[in-house]
Amino acid sequence: ADVFDRLIVSAMEQPQVFVHRDYHSRNLMILPGHSPGILDFQDAVAGPATYDLVSLLRDCYHRLPPAIVASRVEAFRVRAIDAGILPHVEADAFRRWFDWMGMQRHLKVAGIFSRLNLRDGKPRYLADIPLVVDYLKEVADHYDEFTDFSNWLDERVLPLVAPLRSRP
Repeated sequence: ADVFDRLIVSAMEQPQVFVHRDYHSRNLMILPGHSPGILDFQDAVAGPATYDLVSLLRDCYHRLPPAIVASRVEAFRVRAIDAGILPHVEADAFRRWFDWMGMQRHLKVAGIFSRLNLRDGKPRYLADIPLVVDYLKEVADHYDEFTDFSNWLDERVLPLVAPLRSRP
């Protein structure tokens, strides 16, 4: 409950903007003219300013190098402030928003991928759970507020995820 409470407060601190909610590599197409084609936007709603940024930079299917993620997060922060989308927010605070929004999104995605396997008979998404859990663990390890959650991941979740890492 403490983890969810912290994530909710963080999400509500952020300016609310239009979000796609499923903005990741599998929902983007390369089109002529340097404009991406965007698929699967039936869930578009108002939401936290970092939501789509997390979806793209901490994609559930493809990991970007940490240095690229860090530079893109900061570039987005600066451009969003300059464009008036964000009020002035310090880099550390914005990075916390980004990281914690990622935790919320990845908890949701882990549940969806599990449901797709258990209820819908679609086991192919199980192969993507280890990356999602890795993101959760990395963020939990970075913030003292999530020490207990990190320990829970170590004790209860990582042993269950280990067999998925070796699946084709």
